[in-house]
Amino acid sequence: MRTAKAIVVSEEQQAMLKRMLRSRTIDVRAARRARIVLLAGEGLGDRDIARQLGIGRIQAARWRGRFAAGGIEAILADLPRSGRKPRIDAAEIVRITTQTKPQGAAHWSTRKLAAELGISDTTVLKVWKANSLKPHLIEPFKVSRDPKFMEKLEDIVGLYISPPQHALVLCGGEKPRAQTLDRTQPGLPRKKG
Repeated sequence: MRTAKAIVVSEEQQAMLKRMLRSRTIDVRAARRARIVLLAGEGLGDRDIARQLGIGRIQAARWRGRFAAGGIEAILADLPRSGRKPRIDAAEIVRITTQTKPQGAAHWSTRKLAAELGISDTTVLKVWKANSLKPHLIEPFKVSRDPKFMEKLEDIVGLYISPPQHALVLCGGEKPRAQTLDRTQPGLPRKKG
């Protein structure tokens, strides 16, 4: 019968592992790994650890071995896992969503784009949420035909990003075909930012 390799846990490591167990923010898996290492440091075998924690003997042996090889850092990090490589990257989904239109529609839906790319609609939805994209809410925007448009745009955006010192930057909105009316509600007090 094979016996488990003895684990030596220093006082500093033991204190850190106990802190991990008391932590309310640590991952459950990391807390279980810390408990495995502490029990192994007390001299318990893999079978005894497995029985006490309600896990498999192989799992107890795995984390004992990883701690012996790399210390606490080794039990905190999972090894990279193999898996299917993504067929399309998020940048491509964003590019297609923002720069193209589907045939016969005004904007992309998650299902249409997923069918076009051969991926799941939840993948498209995750990318849209991560990049705050809402194609169904985008209002039409017409780019100016002015040849100096980009220069003017950079000047205006530059004023917002870094306004001149001791100066006040005001903006006047322009709405074609809209009548400006008096306010129905009192203005809110100005705030920082």
